[in-house]
Amino acid sequence: MTRAAKGRKLKIALSTGGGDAPGLNAVIRAATKTAWHLGWEVWGIQEGFEGLIDPRRKLVRIDPRDISGILNQGGTILGTANRGNPFKYQVQTAKGPKEVDLSAVVVRNFKKLGFDALIAIGGEGTLGLCYQLAKKGIPIVGVPKTIDNDLQGTDVTFGFDTAVSVATEAIDRLHSTAQSHRRVMVVELMGRYAGWIALNAGVSGGADVILLPEIPFDIEAVCDKIRDRERRQKHFSIVVAAEGALPRGGARVLMEGATTDHVERLGGIAEWLGREIPKRTGKETRSLVLGHLQRGGQPTTFDRLLATRLGSAAVRLVAEGKFNRMVALRTPRIVSIPLTQAIKRLKTVPLDHDTITSARAMGISFGD
Repeated sequence: MTRAAKGRKLKIALSTGGGDAPGLNAVIRAATKTAWHLGWEVWGIQEGFEGLIDPRRKLVRIDPRDISGILNQGGTILGTANRGNPFKYQVQTAKGPKEVDLSAVVVRNFKKLGFDALIAIGGEGTLGLCYQLAKKGIPIVGVPKTIDNDLQGTDVTFGFDTAVSVATEAIDRLHSTAQSHRRVMVVELMGRYAGWIALNAGVSGGADVILLPEIPFDIEAVCDKIRDRERRQKHFSIVVAAEGALPRGGARVLMEGATTDHVERLGGIAEWLGREIPKRTGKETRSLVLGHLQRGGQPTTFDRLLATRLGSAAVRLVAEGKFNRMVALRTPRIVSIPLTQAIKRLKTVPLDHDTITSARAMGISFGD
């Protein structure tokens, strides 16, 4: 019999870390409502792990009024951050910024506040930190969140469907202006080292060239596709590039500067392609970075439902006393897997994926 089954009123914490994704509020709502029906107390940890480093300013109790009407809202009422690694926390000293390990502070505050469990909603980076904190004694249940869809152990992460829908609509709109001006349009999509968004949106939006991190591309092969379309009286082309697309024999394009926690800031591949394509083909070319539009706005019906199922399942896992696990979709069921399985490696697009095979069969180029 679990502690909850014995009738003890539990006190649980919810946190959202990493980049925001449509459906975060739906998870918070479902988890909170499920916990209330069990008679539990729910608290929100604001801005990732910041709330456990400084709980006096960034810890809030979640009451019924706080989750009213948030099911269809993008973003997160708790705020989020892709910085603030408690194991490498940056503090300012007289000699400049310095990294310190505040993980013991996080664990101490968690226990001092009387929490029984932490439900952490995040992607590979956040859940990796959760695994380290779990080894230090915090009972954790993870919920898979990332628009990149690069987490192992789950068929899909919430936020991905919305991001693909937004990107597909953008590509649809680019067709008309590309055709009108007889231009090449290059659109850069998110995904970092996994090309799921670019692949799905590119095929769904009718792109002519799709460049993925998993398939290093030859710029001449890209231009050959554009020239071939010209010969066939197709005087415009749509090129979709994942932000982590890699030129063969070259390096990924990075933005200037670096984020905290030494994370590469990918970006600029569309601009690079926008310069190279006209040089080699003579075609007028424009580039567009869709950027954070993919993260914003209302979640799709699919993401709302998936997020709701995952949020409720996370609380039920706490009730069963099963910790250091992540809830996951294994169609048609919600299951749980060890955190170690979820973070052992990124889920990238397999080269023999059926969508790639179908795209090649229809003449879409991957630049290889």
